Amino acid sequence: MKLCMMTYTMARQGVGPEDIVRCAADLKLEGIDWVSTYGRDPRDLRALSAAAGLTIACHTFFLSSFPAGDWLSEAKRGLADAVVLGAPVVMIPTMQRPDLDRILFRTLWIDALEQIAPLARQAGVVLTIENFPGSASAFVTAADFREAKRRVPDLKLTFDSGNAAGGEDPVASYTACAADVVHVHLKDWYVRDEPTAGYVPMLTGKHFKPALIGEGDMPTAAVWQAMRQAGYRGYVNIEYESNDIPVAEAMRRAVTYLRSL
Repeated sequence: MKLCMMTYTMARQGVGPEDIVRCAADLKLEGIDWVSTYGRDPRDLRALSAAAGLTIACHTFFLSSFPAGDWLSEAKRGLADAVVLGAPVVMIPTMQRPDLDRILFRTLWIDALEQIAPLARQAGVVLTIENFPGSASAFVTAADFREAKRRVPDLKLTFDSGNAAGGEDPVASYTACAADVVHVHLKDWYVRDEPTAGYVPMLTGKHFKPALIGEGDMPTAAVWQAMRQAGYRGYVNIEYESNDIPVAEAMRRAVTYLRSL
């Protein structure tokens, strides 16, 4: 498996593209997932990545106007950026809508993915969604993904171990979807049984707070072993969503832990 810089992890603490790429190169990561283009020409980001010896493994983009507004134009722009970047995979985060029933929200997303899938096929990129966290998320469990897969056969999964744990055992979740997993996010959470300030309610009824990979309550080593046993050889994003640790140090610690596996 190949470790991959998830630009969101560093950008959310205000780090710019050049410093993100520099950190990835210093840590000897093998890939990079450009989560949006940060207002930059994707040709520049492609050149920046190539100069650092980083393979662009994925392009993640958002449909900010979904389910209202011109989200299809956003999807077309995201796919066009992926082509320029040379990203073989795209991922669209499906977010949460607490004001909507999650089953209805999932149906709306599946309807949209049916329209996006032929555009992705035409662009020559693999379309994925991820397990997204939260009790109001449309896609958390393997069954949620398979419901979409039945309607959108081309759809693949960016498996997020920590997010899947918000709905079910992440090892079982990965195993159930392994044939469709083309990209992976690893992340960690602290878990509480009762509502706690700073913790997010999950589908299981438990409450999660972001932790650094290897330092929280997620069974990361068991997930890693399940991926190895299933023959996964793709890219693994390193995701960290807290501000407790400066992000360059967080990346270093997470990489050291994952390499120990």
